Amino acid sequence: MSKVKTPATSEPSHQEARSNNELADRIDRAVEQGRLLRKQAPRSQQGVYKPSLDRRDPIEILEESSQSRVPHLVPIRYGRMLQSPFAFYRGGAAIMAADLAHTRPIGSKVQACGDCHLLNFGVFATPERRLVFDINDFDETLPAPWEWDVKRLAASFVIAGRNNHFRRSQSRAAAVTCCRSYRTHLAQFAAMRAIDVWYERVDVEDLLARLPTKAFGRHDRDEIRKAAHGTIEHAFPKLLEQFGQQTLIRDCPPLIYHARHSEAVEFVGHLRSAYEGYRATLPDERRVLLDRYALTDHAVKVVGVGSVGTRCGVFLLMAGPGDPLFLQVKEALPSVLEPYCGKSVYEPGQRIVIGQRLMQAASDLFLGWTHGEQGRHFYVRQLRDVKIKPLVEMYDANTMNVFAESCGWVLARAHARSGSPQEISAYLGSSDIFDEAIGDFSEEYANQNERDYEAFQSAVRKGTLPAEVGM
Repeated sequence: MSKVKTPATSEPSHQEARSNNELADRIDRAVEQGRLLRKQAPRSQQGVYKPSLDRRDPIEILEESSQSRVPHLVPIRYGRMLQSPFAFYRGGAAIMAADLAHTRPIGSKVQACGDCHLLNFGVFATPERRLVFDINDFDETLPAPWEWDVKRLAASFVIAGRNNHFRRSQSRAAAVTCCRSYRTHLAQFAAMRAIDVWYERVDVEDLLARLPTKAFGRHDRDEIRKAAHGTIEHAFPKLLEQFGQQTLIRDCPPLIYHARHSEAVEFVGHLRSAYEGYRATLPDERRVLLDRYALTDHAVKVVGVGSVGTRCGVFLLMAGPGDPLFLQVKEALPSVLEPYCGKSVYEPGQRIVIGQRLMQAASDLFLGWTHGEQGRHFYVRQLRDVKIKPLVEMYDANTMNVFAESCGWVLARAHARSGSPQEISAYLGSSDIFDEAIGDFSEEYANQNERDYEAFQSAVRKGTLPAEVGM
């Protein structure tokens, strides 16, 4: 009777051992580099903000950013920015990008959001229909210094706190909380397996469990509850109207309307070829789903604050009676970061899609890009996929702090996916030096934003900038 031999435990080969050592050395070098960066760019100095001597006129930057937009929509953009210093900040990403470019970069780049303020975070459904909390706007995404996102996000909490009439200490506390969350979660991601970082996501249950029950807006809770039970409106009856057997998008001028011929050509041009170009950017299995729908109508849509004036619209697709799919088409312009971080290797629409896939835990099922006439670029996604934007203007200080913690967490995860969490975490360290410094920066930049807002108001009063209020 023959004996079965038990195989001996194999020792790692020299090549495997060398690979393991190289990986360990790479991580050690990243940690060492992060610590060295503290000397080159001290954490405490990150709190300093002084406008550069050759700082560009913010009005000039706004006018420049409006040159490629639809002329008759630009006054709506300015009218929305006129509502408050916070609204102005949301529409002034190009202004802050120019200011951040005068700061000394700390270290390596990440895939940055580029317009990282607190209202660019929200709740939406993943393709698996799970509700997650994540970044949801990537129009300005580009590889850039990681701290630019942190500074813009933290400053937005101070500006939003002032808008809510918080005490100075409360507004600052939200910015510091956001940075502390970013730092502590970066440390966790630095210690995790790379693939586990990519699986990380913030489920809505995680957010709701930490939000104060009384302080959190009833509207937000009700909307999340509806979405969790599948009762949020998917058919968008308010956007549809019936003409005999034909279902069309309902006009609601000046925010949603069917374009006249010349404007329609400027918007997309050859619609069918643009649609086919978009279809080609989807994975094969998603084309199968898309092909169940027929493109039946399209209209112009005015969106957001920063995006107002860009060529945006809605595609209506129907798979059958009462079975609509709305796709949002947004013009993709060069990122506001490109003058300072270099031109993207991708075309604008693809740049946004790639950046979104890199930073988000789960991206839209129909996310893709296409080309229009006259060299215009667009990206496409679902118009509303159970998206719930927080009503931060209703938040008290406690709720704003919890929201700030969640935003810092999400941003840390997004940066850890494309950057070196070991290097960034080693730079940040375990103390609150960086957190407090960014609190200082946020207050100083909030002051700068108020000065720029006053100059903006003056330009509107003088007629330099046309503004249409209430749209």
